[in-house]
Amino acid sequence: MGIFKRLRDLTVASVNDVIDSMEDPVVMLNQYMRDMEVEIGQVEVSVARQVALEKKFRQQWEEAVTLAEKRDRQVKLALAEGEDFLARRALADKKQYEQRAQEYEALYLTASEAAQQMREKLTELKEEFYKMRAKRFTLMARAQVAKTQKQVNQAIVGIGNQSAGKGFHRMEEKVLRMEAEANLSGQWRQTQAGLEQSLESLENKDLDEELAQIKASLQAKKDERPAKKDEQPTKVQE
Repeated sequence: MGIFKRLRDLTVASVNDVIDSMEDPVVMLNQYMRDMEVEIGQVEVSVARQVALEKKFRQQWEEAVTLAEKRDRQVKLALAEGEDFLARRALADKKQYEQRAQEYEALYLTASEAAQQMREKLTELKEEFYKMRAKRFTLMARAQVAKTQKQVNQAIVGIGNQSAGKGFHRMEEKVLRMEAEANLSGQWRQTQAGLEQSLESLENKDLDEELAQIKASLQAKKDERPAKKDEQPTKVQE
């Protein structure tokens, strides 16, 4: 029995948790107001029926009292006329009406008391309804603010956890890698350009040196030519 009781308690607790999580304060407040309106309507119908019953018993009581008084007059009139038989019958009817009047009076008083209690209950219900209706708007506004604030907080906390936030950070890292690769590529190009310039400078230097050597060689040959002319023998005159 202990195991089954624990299982039942666990099931009931789980169901209650699920129900609590599904309850929307705004929806439930509106539902409670509708339930109270239905309850007030039912009480109003019951009060109306009780008031009608109260009026009916009062009317029957008053009619019985009126008939008892009428028979009392008839008894006196019959005795005055010497009609003892009629007086006896009128007296018997009078006693029956008086008994009925007592019964209807008791029923009327009971019905009247019940109707008064029901009126008071109806008044209390209406007052409570008006209070709840006035408070409902405040509670609904507070619930809406709390709901919105919760959504904002969850959105802020979930930026780093949800796929959109992770994707955003991943793209940010990719952009940083692209920028780093672009910087490295620019530095390599600058290095290559510097190497090319250095090699070109060396080639130009070699060309300049070679041109200088060729020019010097040509100049040397040019300087040697007049000396060779002077060395030529002069022709003998005949």
